[in-house]
Amino acid sequence: MKHVDKRMDGRFPRIRMRRNRQDAWSRAMVSENTLSAADLMWPVFITEGGDTVEPIASMPGVNRLGIDALVDAVAEVADLGIPAIALFPYTDDSLKTPEAEQAYNPDNLVCRAVQAVKKAHPGVGIMCDVALDPYNSDGHDGLVRDGRVLNDETVEILTRQAVVQARAGCDIIAPSDMMDGRIAAIRDALDAEGFQDVRIMSYAAKYASAFYGPFRDAVGSSGALKGDKKTYQMDPANSDEALREVGLDIDEGADMIMVKPGLAYLDIIRRVKDAYSVPTFAYNVSGEYAMLKAACDNGWLDYETVMMETLMAFKRAGSNGILTYFAVEAARRFKKG
Repeated sequence: MKHVDKRMDGRFPRIRMRRNRQDAWSRAMVSENTLSAADLMWPVFITEGGDTVEPIASMPGVNRLGIDALVDAVAEVADLGIPAIALFPYTDDSLKTPEAEQAYNPDNLVCRAVQAVKKAHPGVGIMCDVALDPYNSDGHDGLVRDGRVLNDETVEILTRQAVVQARAGCDIIAPSDMMDGRIAAIRDALDAEGFQDVRIMSYAAKYASAFYGPFRDAVGSSGALKGDKKTYQMDPANSDEALREVGLDIDEGADMIMVKPGLAYLDIIRRVKDAYSVPTFAYNVSGEYAMLKAACDNGWLDYETVMMETLMAFKRAGSNGILTYFAVEAARRFKKG
């Protein structure tokens, strides 16, 4: 049979997109985005009890750690090259009050944990959440009066909380409360106390999402929560509003921006990055982690592959970094090569 050069008779294209995909080295050479341990931040739940390790039922593989256990865990974090951790406290009901006084107690669990980690691992950055839900007997991010979450009165408490965290050694103050004007107030308070170098990562676009359930279990606020958070967290239907929120927080002094949740809001990450070109982070939240972990534990998905694909999605959308419960496992994989 006579050989026919199909390229010459117009039946096949000259441009073949598969050429660059056929070898690992060429795929790496033309990769548009990269992912490494330096892109990750590890959120960790802390509790009283020294070397305590408490599994969280709704987040398989995630534990609450006592301060001694936390210090031990951060040793691996440092070795893996993860640049920072984020602390979230589990607060006993006996310490929760309508005025959330424990939030700005300089001897609270968060402050003691910051001091312990900084002493043992000074090269690891620490981010502290600024919101009242772990300490408020109503389970809200702000003070509640007659069923209404107050804005300005809450901001006064948040500034006290931020200052005690900075005094303890916190590197990044992360207001996640979504009160109006809190970034400017916290920036002014930090500067007045001599903490000009403490960074602010604002949860500027934080949505009233159903993906936070396991997190609320982890910090013990789910049982206390009365009502919902729709009067201060954003409507999932809105996108332009997110840009306005981000712009306001940048003008008020935010150094970095957080979008939360992450997977269902990749479009928001992209819009924020394109509009402002500021350091933009995504929170791969508890519900996103839990649903993928459950699917993998049931054998429906491949765990490592899904984990890495999810993290790459955040980078592709424009995230500079990712706050994720996958951080340690992903970094272990990077280290193995």
